[in-house]
Amino acid sequence: MRKPNKIILTADSSIREAITVIDRGVMQIALVLDNGKLLGTITDGDIRRGFLNGKTLDDSIEDLYNRQPVKGFVNHDPEDIIQLALARGVKQIPIVDEENTLLGIEYIDDYLRVSEKPNLVVLMAGGLGTRLRPLTETTPKPMLNVGQKPILETIIESFNRYGFRNFLLSVNYRAEQIQQYFDDGKRFGVSIRYITEKKRLGTAGALSLLPERPQHPILVMNGDLLTGLNFEHLLNYHVHAKADATMCVRDYEFQVPFGVVNTQGAKIRTIVEKPSHHFYVNAGIYVLQPSAIELVPQDSFYDMPQLYQDLIDAGKKVCSFPVKEYWLDIGRPTEFEQAQNEYAEHFDV
Repeated sequence: MRKPNKIILTADSSIREAITVIDRGVMQIALVLDNGKLLGTITDGDIRRGFLNGKTLDDSIEDLYNRQPVKGFVNHDPEDIIQLALARGVKQIPIVDEENTLLGIEYIDDYLRVSEKPNLVVLMAGGLGTRLRPLTETTPKPMLNVGQKPILETIIESFNRYGFRNFLLSVNYRAEQIQQYFDDGKRFGVSIRYITEKKRLGTAGALSLLPERPQHPILVMNGDLLTGLNFEHLLNYHVHAKADATMCVRDYEFQVPFGVVNTQGAKIRTIVEKPSHHFYVNAGIYVLQPSAIELVPQDSFYDMPQLYQDLIDAGKKVCSFPVKEYWLDIGRPTEFEQAQNEYAEHFDV
């Protein structure tokens, strides 16, 4: 169930406000409330009909919103809600309690578009987080709260949304906090196991500690990232490309703050004022064939870029997957603050 924070209106909201709210959300709907009680819903179709009847942007939605919306109750099983949505031809169902107080909204595509994946997801959650001290003096970085929940919980929820249920967390620093919070993952709807790094193994070395050889491509991700990446698309791309390894990359722009002078000997050939350069940089999200893991040395420090370089040197097919969606590496206090400011926009409806 998703939070409806970003798609809420009141009966006296203007049509202009409704358009803004509907366009801002991913569900193409807004919920009309009065003191937390659900009055109805409004869609762009309702607004278009209003315009046909002479309404303007400054008119209220009072006469436009649907006062008898399809809604579900908190005690309904997910299967019942799906059947209700299919029967009524809707993709969004507000969820209320017995007093009609809005609790959230179900987006039916969250249930219908994904199939459960057998692939293992390895999350690297053992770092010290030294750049975020003093925040990490008593708390491991993946357990820092962003948007009222640990970073790692948001990551697991994001994978779960695309059908990934099988997780292995690589832990080291204050590992007990992570293990106590997530336990075996049942309360999050997933299965979670742990491997413990006895010493620093880098971003890939922990893969040598996997309890068994995977039978399917595995996804690996740093435990301090927030992203809106569609992990199902990433896996499909990797499989379609028949890659041995796929690395997610981000476009990075660097602008030289001065005019760049190009010379030939003492002669100036060109002057380029404050040029920008574009690079692809490692986004910290990977897909690996089981055979690729065999290159990881046992119980030794080994970083992921070295693994990819070794795969390239061995003549393996190594591909890149550009991340166009929201992405943030929370490594420094400024980025932690940025995550707090942006979380609701990207991870709440």
